[in-house]
Amino acid sequence: MNKLLIVGTVAFDAIETPFGKTDKILGGAATFIGLSASYFNLQSAIVSVVGEDFPQEYLDLLTDRNIDISGLEVVKGGKTFFWSGKYHNDLNSRDTLITELNVLADFQPVVPQNFKDADVVMLGNLHPFVQSSVLDQMEAKPKLVVLDTMNFWMDCALPELLEVIKRVDVITINDEEARQLSGEYSLVKAAAKIHTMGPKFVVIKKGEHGALLFQGKEVFFAPALPLEEVFDPTGAGDTFAGGFSGFITQSENITFDNMKKAVIHGSNLASFSVEKFGTERMVNLQKEEVQERLKQFKALTQFEIELS
Repeated sequence: MNKLLIVGTVAFDAIETPFGKTDKILGGAATFIGLSASYFNLQSAIVSVVGEDFPQEYLDLLTDRNIDISGLEVVKGGKTFFWSGKYHNDLNSRDTLITELNVLADFQPVVPQNFKDADVVMLGNLHPFVQSSVLDQMEAKPKLVVLDTMNFWMDCALPELLEVIKRVDVITINDEEARQLSGEYSLVKAAAKIHTMGPKFVVIKKGEHGALLFQGKEVFFAPALPLEEVFDPTGAGDTFAGGFSGFITQSENITFDNMKKAVIHGSNLASFSVEKFGTERMVNLQKEEVQERLKQFKALTQFEIELS
């Protein structure tokens, strides 16, 4: 069975949207990636850090999904990373209210020995130094390295981010971040510029407007499924990354055509995560629902046209 190594935050979130608000709930990039990837036939492990305040029930939730947490450090006396945010009415923009790094401030990742030969490494949103440190610990070159990052690191750690970007095969960022990183407004030009930084594949996420996949001159677009209700988009990007990397890990195929399928699988799983606050929808999601919605995606994008 193929191995997926996941690096990212395991955290507490407090979220407010036009549809309600939460107290501290389970969140973090690695959490969403891990839950999403658990719908595929693979072995996965999370490398992250939490404090002593992190409930056992959350640890059990991860292990119940066959996620290896031997690389999840629990700091005695420490407090878990906490983020609080408020979304605007369109749910496409948000304000960060609180960021408490806590144990994340001094995090030194340790890759479990049995995952130093992982087939795929999914570098979730974290400081580029942490992402690089994980790659340095790999004993065999992964078949694929996927990087997710955000504008925060472009603002405060750009040289370090550019160094880690050189070492990855796929980068997933949103349209605003692609423009900032490349200095290009056109997403086609932005992707071309980012290719020159190292990644063979560029995935640009556009939220409710779908996702674009680029490899050189080849382009693929996957729409987002129109949903009746969107409660919380916080984990959508990470859920997408988990579906994308999970499918690639399971399939052992890193061609452009297979990446197209990975984008659809990522978009499919992300469509569920936004339907409830935090991880609630992903925790209770059934595989039959995943398959049924994949059929909806296929119907949404499949058509025949006569060309003269």
